[in-house]
Amino acid sequence: MISEIIYGLIQSLSIENILVMTLAITAGVVVGTLPGLSATMGVALLVPLTFGMNPATGLLALGALYTGAMFGGANSAILINTPGTPAAVATTFDGYPLTLKGQADRALITALIASVVGGIVGALALIFLASPLANFALGFGPAENFWLAIFGLTIIGSLAGKSILKGLIGGSFGLLLALIGMDPATGYPRFTFGSYSLIEGITLLPAMIGFFSIPQVLNMMERNDKYIATYKERKGVYKNTIIETIKKPVVLIRSSIIGTIIGMLPGAGGNVAGFVAYNESKRFSKTPQEFGKGNIDGVATSESANNATVSSSLIPLLTLGIPGSPVAAVLLGGLLIHGLTPGSKLFVESSGIAYTFIMGLLMANLILLFIGLLGTRLFVKAISIPVHYLAPIIAVLAVIGSYSIRNSLLDVFVMIACGIVGYFSIKCDILPGPIVLGLVLGIIAENGFVQASFVSQTGTSMLQIFFTSPICIILIILTGLSLITPIFMNYLEKRTKQQTENLQVAATLIKEGEDGYGKEQS
Repeated sequence: MISEIIYGLIQSLSIENILVMTLAITAGVVVGTLPGLSATMGVALLVPLTFGMNPATGLLALGALYTGAMFGGANSAILINTPGTPAAVATTFDGYPLTLKGQADRALITALIASVVGGIVGALALIFLASPLANFALGFGPAENFWLAIFGLTIIGSLAGKSILKGLIGGSFGLLLALIGMDPATGYPRFTFGSYSLIEGITLLPAMIGFFSIPQVLNMMERNDKYIATYKERKGVYKNTIIETIKKPVVLIRSSIIGTIIGMLPGAGGNVAGFVAYNESKRFSKTPQEFGKGNIDGVATSESANNATVSSSLIPLLTLGIPGSPVAAVLLGGLLIHGLTPGSKLFVESSGIAYTFIMGLLMANLILLFIGLLGTRLFVKAISIPVHYLAPIIAVLAVIGSYSIRNSLLDVFVMIACGIVGYFSIKCDILPGPIVLGLVLGIIAENGFVQASFVSQTGTSMLQIFFTSPICIILIILTGLSLITPIFMNYLEKRTKQQTENLQVAATLIKEGEDGYGKEQS
């Protein structure tokens, strides 16, 4: 295995492969930055261009574009509060507030370093732990996926903002949106209002673009400011931010491990990994009240988690032949086109190509570091574009991105409808994060529950399916802890605030008493 790894590293460092990966990463960053042009779409468009390449170079181009696109989603999430990819939703929670504080460059650099660290951790897991992690992923059946989704829904308390109740209202609305479409149990349409186009349900990307970009455009027009935020380049910000980010190894490694584990589970992906890692960082933080207001740890957490899923989502694909994400499904087509059969035979019959691809993913993250550092100076200039130019640009990109997903005008109407709902919900302090979370996890939870209920018809009781598996038990415990933590933290915060107010009142009374006593003596 060591000799194969060394061979793969040498092959991935050839001039041809380095050049191809550099171009692919650059294209991926652009694709990820533009709302609606997802990593899946970018990789799918690149597949035909790899026909004339040798298999290893073609796969490296696909993997490099995937890596670049995952990071690129953070750029628009931070600068204009519109995630370029679904995986970057959690990045908006603290990234955009940092932009409003004039620290856009700091947020972008942190996102870059965290993305590189997450990508390296995921790649190392793919290199050394592929087999045991693939076996672990096989342990996730419908019941485990159901409890994973339920655990994810408990994160709503962390995303709720000032009011947990309003967060629950937003999450419930997202769950209702997830019910639109065909019932997975009976096959009958639900809440489609007679429209056959809605039978497939609400597509995530148009809804996400609507909830984040349209309210942003309307807010720009409403405030009538010249720029989104003031920005002045500060001396030494790149060096200081890199050092600051590196000094957070616990946050980066913990989030990367969470992303690695969740990324290899079919149906989860970078968006779920970002949400879960964000919740755990907030739980372990000494200043959880600062999350959502521009805490740099929130950006580092989200980006390290979602970029770790790039390599880990390929673990079940390369070892078992099972794609763990939409991008992995497209890569499966790329493997088959080049005459490669994923699974155990891939590492026997085509080990050189397999390890060149895997080591190339590791090197792609190092290339991303240099491209990102050069590009950050350009990306940050976006907030210097006057609002009366930027707002229509975002609106046009939102329409084009929504339409390009399925070439359907329905997706454009869904995006506009979600945008209007998102605008008024923000006015009511119901943030878009819990709504999108409910939409994403509602589908996973329902499919897991329905499939598990079908399994129970074979003779196994529902109780055994949902409550006896070790993974289910662990997820149930984590769900309980996640439910209790926000309530306990709110209680502690209110108690600390009350104690502070009492001390201030007592200090005031003591001072007034001392002043009165001094006057009597005089």
